[in-house]
Amino acid sequence: MSAPLVEGLVDGLAEGLAAVSYPTIGHFLEDGFVDPAIRSLLDGVKVAGPAVTVRIADHDAFAMNRALLELYPGAVLVVDMSGDHRHAPVGAVTAAAATAQGAAGVVVDGVATDILELRATGLPVFARGTSCLTTKRVHSGGSAVNVPVQCGGIQVNPGDWVLGDDNGVIVLAPQAAADVLARALASDAAEPALLARIASGEPLDSVLAT
Repeated sequence: MSAPLVEGLVDGLAEGLAAVSYPTIGHFLEDGFVDPAIRSLLDGVKVAGPAVTVRIADHDAFAMNRALLELYPGAVLVVDMSGDHRHAPVGAVTAAAATAQGAAGVVVDGVATDILELRATGLPVFARGTSCLTTKRVHSGGSAVNVPVQCGGIQVNPGDWVLGDDNGVIVLAPQAAADVLARALASDAAEPALLARIASGEPLDSVLAT
């Protein structure tokens, strides 16, 4: 397959995933849904982009810096904290650097800091909460960039599609995302008519599937 055709398929998938309602995907799939404790720290966000991943061990701040250098426009940085939900790897400087790289957002299986500054950047950040305790300027041999990681109970591979909004986060392999997209978009298109029938007072037993 030629490079322009591959790029066209990626662009089409990105456009469709940006348009679809993410809870609609939940009607059709059971896997790929990140722990709902990982939530957007901003209101009114919607993110769809391929994953750049980092595993951070031993509160190693340098690993995050290496991951930031791998970001590209539209990418979503997914941070596996190796079970550490106390040290924040994401703050004002991280958000500024990610924004400078054109990142679409950050998802961290842990906490973030500098919440006011994060909100000021407008960069969507998803986390378990906030903390004043941060990662440190240390190196760890257990850290790694662009490897399969765990985030909220889901394995995330580099290049997987990361979808996030105020409802939560979904991670899908590109083929899984492509397979579900048409059904989800069709369901979204049908919903206004269904809501209108309910609002009009039509008997629910004729509207709802049973």
